[in-house]
Amino acid sequence: MFVHDTEIRVRYGETDQMGFVYYGNYALYYEVGRVEAIRALGLTYRQLEEAGTFMPVVRVESKFIYPAKYDDLLTIRSVVNELPDRMIHFDVSILNENKVILHKGKVTLCFKNEEGKLVRAPQVLLQKLNSYFD
Repeated sequence: MFVHDTEIRVRYGETDQMGFVYYGNYALYYEVGRVEAIRALGLTYRQLEEAGTFMPVVRVESKFIYPAKYDDLLTIRSVVNELPDRMIHFDVSILNENKVILHKGKVTLCFKNEEGKLVRAPQVLLQKLNSYFD
């Protein structure tokens, strides 16, 4: 299992009139977590794309437990529970400074080549993830 934590502070512009994080922004937080998780493996989305692999999101699930609020310091925990094949699944938990889970999500992405054809996960990504699944 690969686990990566990223911290982000809620900015005023990400909140609604009640001071809670606007629901649509959670998907952005998922993306921040995913991008930084991939970076922690020693890769970047840019490198994957320049090598011809694209990762569009095909499914998003969200569960709201407690609201995140303006100026909260959040931990975005991104977990990959299994090695990817044609899809990669990220389980996401968003925690506050007291480590209380405020939000849970699941994001599924597929791997496509430059022509838009579904392909298997790139070997470079699998090599980076392998050590977490031994």
